[in-house]
Amino acid sequence: MIVTITMNPAVDISYPLTEFKVDTFNRCDIARKTAGGKGLNVSRVLHQLDDPLVAAGLVGGALGEFIKENLAAAGMRFAFSEISEATRNCVAILHDGKQTEILESGPTVSESELVTFYQALNDLFKEATVISISGSLPKGAPTDFYNQVLDLAKLKQIPVVLDTSGDSLLAAVQHDNKPFLNKPNAEEVAGLLGISEIKNVTELKTSLQSELLCDIPVIVVSLSSDGALVKAEEKIYKVDIPKIEVTNPVGSGDATVAGLVSGIYRGQPLTDYLKKAMVLGMLNAQEETTGHVNLAHYDDFYRQIRVYEV
Repeated sequence: MIVTITMNPAVDISYPLTEFKVDTFNRCDIARKTAGGKGLNVSRVLHQLDDPLVAAGLVGGALGEFIKENLAAAGMRFAFSEISEATRNCVAILHDGKQTEILESGPTVSESELVTFYQALNDLFKEATVISISGSLPKGAPTDFYNQVLDLAKLKQIPVVLDTSGDSLLAAVQHDNKPFLNKPNAEEVAGLLGISEIKNVTELKTSLQSELLCDIPVIVVSLSSDGALVKAEEKIYKVDIPKIEVTNPVGSGDATVAGLVSGIYRGQPLTDYLKKAMVLGMLNAQEETTGHVNLAHYDDFYRQIRVYEV
């Protein structure tokens, strides 16, 4: 079983507009509201792949109830811990081929709520074979909270796929018990190494071989339409993907994580689950609904992806 962790979920609201007008009103004929947050996007794609999962996290208030109802309607299993403050909204305005996001920071959690959640994870991990951690920590959680989850996973010998950023990512890569797989982008890698930017694939390859990152078995760096660069133990791989028409890119990185998690859960070789991850990211980008993939096109995309050592 897969356990997905979303510490700061949201109700994702998407407003598709033909034109976005500033300093006046905008009318939207269709607004989409879904249970969101990076980990829940991962969960939704895993569910479409028929991989067994439990979505864990923290929810509160009416929006927290909406999330549970939304997942239940989709037939998904979840085990959320309740908090006193309300879950947040996140708004995406899709306009002129662009995407403008307004992200609420969300609730502040107490130490006792974190303890309750950790205890719930301890029970869930008795069934888990892969753990996926995605997204930001809520206010009130210590920067190194994910390290506590990594310690628990290490104790139970469960591989962890980590997709976070900022201080919580830095804390995790510096921790003794590291994730099995980390999925940053190039900007996040630069931030970890304290450099201003990574200008090209050659610089990124060098960065992935740094001492700070060497003990993480697999690092998958998203390169958007250019695919990905991957460090797997001592080797570096480039993943090339075909050009596609993008409808809604929101959640494509999370769909990619779902592919990585699914491949690890199913015991697939590295090359196979890298291809799987890229396909799911592309399929999500072609759908209007975040965290949705049309698997009818899976095989066609899969055949067009190249993974090779560089």
